[in-house]
Amino acid sequence: MVQGWKLIASAFLSLGLSTAAWAADRWLEIPHPPPMPAATESGYAPVNGIQMYYAVYGSGQPVLLIHGGLGHADIWANQVIDLAKDHKVIVADSRGHGRSTRTAEPYGYDLMASDYLALLDHLKIDKVALIGWSDGGIIGLDIAMKHPERLSKLFAHAANSTVEGLTPTVSTDPVFKRYIEWMGEEYKRLSKTPGQYDAFVEQIGHMWESQPSWTTEQLAAIRVPTAIVLGDHDEAITRAHTEYLAKTIPGARLIILPQVSHIAMLQDPVGYTKAIRELIDAP
Repeated sequence: MVQGWKLIASAFLSLGLSTAAWAADRWLEIPHPPPMPAATESGYAPVNGIQMYYAVYGSGQPVLLIHGGLGHADIWANQVIDLAKDHKVIVADSRGHGRSTRTAEPYGYDLMASDYLALLDHLKIDKVALIGWSDGGIIGLDIAMKHPERLSKLFAHAANSTVEGLTPTVSTDPVFKRYIEWMGEEYKRLSKTPGQYDAFVEQIGHMWESQPSWTTEQLAAIRVPTAIVLGDHDEAITRAHTEYLAKTIPGARLIILPQVSHIAMLQDPVGYTKAIRELIDAP
């Protein structure tokens, strides 16, 4: 099967699409999020040799939102606005993404998970409900396996445990291509190295080539209350792989979000946030 980083790189290099045809179905649209609300705290945390941008909103039980590959924290604006009414909500830009810096160290999900744990230490937060999308969901699974004491709940959206979970046609999907194009523009707007998007994609692409690579036994050891989530029109992760994750992780709940794709939090923010709350606010 074509490796994950090659799928993304192929999509990255094949842009320039017309948007005229995307009016009918919401899974074909990429609505942009509203502006982020005013943060109660924001800044840069020195973690693992990088400067990691973060922001904190509201108060209450802590919730950590982790974005997907090539993205940044502000994609979560709809969810932050809602969840911050009664939760302490933490967002951050993963290493090399958005406003955060990167090093020459090879990317790995274990390293990125370590970044987020170090951020929680910096903020003096012991335990969170973790909402992870795509790469963020994979980071959540890594933490659930290796540091379960740091998680109260895990909402893993569009995550995979091996590269075989990727959809082979993602490289030709027009919505996914438009997402990558948009993130390239966002990188230039936010990054401290705005001219290095191609180099950044190449560097993280080496991780996508072979990671994640977890066994059934590793997944079956997870004891964190978990929801495995996928949009019914997801263009990147297969339904069969998602069902495998839900069956393998003990007690995991399978959630299939209707009429949305890989970027469900933007296409149906109300339904997406409702699904989050049904997990994190349950007794």
